Amino acid sequence: MTTTTAPAPTFNRHALEQLLSEQPLPEWAEAHRLTCMNALEELSLPDRHQEHWMRTDLRMFKPDAWGLRLQPSVELPEGLLSARFPTSDDVSQDAQTMGRADYAGHFKTINGHVIQNEIDSSLSAQGVVFGTAEDVLASSSDVLKDHWLKIIDTKNDYFAALHGAFHRGSMILYVPPGVRIAEPIHCLAAIDNGGVDTSHVLVVLGDGAEATVLTETCNCGTTGSDTGFHCGGTEIVVGENAFLRMVNVQNWDRGVWHVARQKAVVHKNGKLQWTLAALGSRLSQVAQDVSLVGDNAEAQVNGVMFTEGKQQLVYNTLQHHEAPSCRSDLLYKGALQDRSRLVWRGMIKVDKAAQKTNGYQRNDNLMLSAAARSDSIPGLEIEADDVRCTHGATSGRVDEEQIFYAQARGLSADEAARLVVAGFFQQVFDRITIASVREALATAIGSRIRRVS
Repeated sequence: MTTTTAPAPTFNRHALEQLLSEQPLPEWAEAHRLTCMNALEELSLPDRHQEHWMRTDLRMFKPDAWGLRLQPSVELPEGLLSARFPTSDDVSQDAQTMGRADYAGHFKTINGHVIQNEIDSSLSAQGVVFGTAEDVLASSSDVLKDHWLKIIDTKNDYFAALHGAFHRGSMILYVPPGVRIAEPIHCLAAIDNGGVDTSHVLVVLGDGAEATVLTETCNCGTTGSDTGFHCGGTEIVVGENAFLRMVNVQNWDRGVWHVARQKAVVHKNGKLQWTLAALGSRLSQVAQDVSLVGDNAEAQVNGVMFTEGKQQLVYNTLQHHEAPSCRSDLLYKGALQDRSRLVWRGMIKVDKAAQKTNGYQRNDNLMLSAAARSDSIPGLEIEADDVRCTHGATSGRVDEEQIFYAQARGLSADEAARLVVAGFFQQVFDRITIASVREALATAIGSRIRRVS
């Protein structure tokens, strides 16, 4: 006998009331949900008259088809960043021998339902706070109230308001001043066929703290067959003299609609290394912002993107210099196969007070098919008069002589294409200091590459 899953309720006020009863938050956080719900009821889907959405095709997206799902009875899949590779030079010899990485904490969800939530007890003893939004906000509101859903916009368009009202399965990490977490924290968000994920991630590092956070997404089904909807958010606060390595890997199946807002705020002498990988989804619309708000703050942003089939990925980045003597360095690289499309729109914004700014952004795209299309739109908005800001963008086809040279030495057409693409991405891989992430991304991209057409 075949069973069918009951349709999920749409994102309406009744669904919000049910969510509030099932997962209560502090009064101030629930008031924010209600404010976002009020905004959602007044908003419609973004259209192409809006600057960030003019290259995004939402005609096939049906808002009423989606809603929060009941907890699925499926097994949690293994993500790309699962424990298969050593993460750094200081991983123990035993771990290197076993070919795995040790994690300081795990947070895993399916359809926004928390399946695993644990952290090393020694870190908790040092004051590290980690867990679900419901638990953490109930116990640590004084520390996190100024950050929770205050870093990203949650009211000004349909998807922002939807996330602000219906976030579920959210993870919070707070690292107190001076505490160093040696091993990574791993966060995995999965959905099943037709599933919805509205999870939120908040990472706050106190002054002088250090941590590595790996977040990734995946499906519980077969690649290319599932559908789903993700409407998520990520907020990052790097305190004075703190250092955060942040990784976001988007690896949904190719039927998933992916919308995300991600923003980091870096304070005086703070350092952020932020690596983003975009491999999956049917359509992605992502805003990735970095605000350097303290003197001598520094951010390195690395982007790795690979598209195939009819995928469309749209990424809008912002490097906002608000304080003097800050440095930002962004490198996005994308390879396109079949009839896919990749859009990158980058902006370096320098406020009048941000003298001695050093900002750089670059986007390179490699076309593996004549039918693929890439759009690179770098931009500068500078109000200060003592700055160094540069940008660049390239798009081009694979050099046929390189393919011929490789085939002449015994490689097949597919092997030659993989070799060329590996060389193309090497520059950005060299900037990623986490060995497990480099290995996982290289393996994932290599498995998708076919001969150049």
